[in-house]
Amino acid sequence: MTEGAPRNGRTGIDAASLAVGFSTALRRAGLPGSPDRAAWLARALRIVPPTARDALYWTSRVVLVSSRDQLPVFDAVFSAAFDGTSDPADSRGDANSPPAIGAEERIRAAPADQRPATTAGEDGELRAPATSAARGSSDLPPEPGRDAILAMASAEEHLHGKSFAELTPDEAAHIRRLVRRIVLSTPERRSRRTRQWAHGGATLDIRRTIRAARRTGADAACLVYARRRPRPRRLVFLCDVSGSMEPYTQVFLSLLQGAVAGARAEAFVFSTRLTRLTRQLSNRNPDHALALGAAAAPDWAGGTRLAESLRHFIDGHGRRGLARGAVIVVLSDGWATDEPDQVDAQMARLRRLAYRIVWVNPRKAGTDFQPLAGGMAAALPYCDAFISGHSYAALAEAAAAIRADRTESDRADTARTHSAGKQGKRNAA
Repeated sequence: MTEGAPRNGRTGIDAASLAVGFSTALRRAGLPGSPDRAAWLARALRIVPPTARDALYWTSRVVLVSSRDQLPVFDAVFSAAFDGTSDPADSRGDANSPPAIGAEERIRAAPADQRPATTAGEDGELRAPATSAARGSSDLPPEPGRDAILAMASAEEHLHGKSFAELTPDEAAHIRRLVRRIVLSTPERRSRRTRQWAHGGATLDIRRTIRAARRTGADAACLVYARRRPRPRRLVFLCDVSGSMEPYTQVFLSLLQGAVAGARAEAFVFSTRLTRLTRQLSNRNPDHALALGAAAAPDWAGGTRLAESLRHFIDGHGRRGLARGAVIVVLSDGWATDEPDQVDAQMARLRRLAYRIVWVNPRKAGTDFQPLAGGMAAALPYCDAFISGHSYAALAEAAAAIRADRTESDRADTARTHSAGKQGKRNAA
């Protein structure tokens, strides 16, 4: 441990400063990682105080390293930061050089019935009996369970960026549990109801002022001010469950289920026709909810009638208030059997009702993707955000687009999207 580190608390080390400095050094050295890793490392160092070099190394490695390929860079930066030495990779392969920390052989813990019994020493502390293969303190294996923690951290990082279409059944079940816990929120709007407000930005509430004046002989001793209450905007999901979306349907429905329970969202699915699944997905049992949803939609994994489904939603639900001022999220690849002009007309109607339209297309993640499909090219000019949503990490971008307000930059992005959509329609023609 280098001297001069910021000191605070019982360990004498400022965990936050140490985590930020070390994470910054790793990013400058080319190690990929999000900025929130520094916060994770700070929390971990409070749980496992870095009183020794080994403890600091393993704690940092568990939090900041997600694959074996990152170990050389991590070891080099760690050694330069805390030892003042050169890159440990320079001495790798030298039989006479001491093993670098983290490169020693790891031994898993023996089963409980095969562990040696402990004996009590003279001072009353429990000690393990000495063996002929006794090791020095520097050669002690890591604590039991550390291998499992490292493997789990790498698997989590790997799954976050993996496409839903490439998941195994076990991985898909794990991702579905994670997706259901995503917290979704929408921008606020001012409701018609008001509440008493004593700070700035309020208007005079004549009704409350007159009511209060009755208590003082019709003399308005004080003026009452009020302002309109803020309320979150309604969130509506329109999920494509046609055959082309089948690799992503189960995960997207888990997202809808979590949104219905957490954000009180409205959920619709469509293929050849529109089906409302809000009541079915509100069931607390995830598997039962998905089974009810599949049973309620007889056109599951069929064709895609995008324009007709949008028309049914607007006529039956949207114009009656469900889409007015709401955030509409469409999860579809845009492959439709309808004519592009029909999709264009229905999206224009939806645009006039909704506050924002977020389109989630898992095909967008492809390197050579272009919005050339007739339905996608026609719908794109009316979207405020166009997200891939093909992985768990991509859904975080979708969640950010859902809670975003309409700003000048959003309108500029919409204008650029409009021109891209027009170009796509010309290419499709």
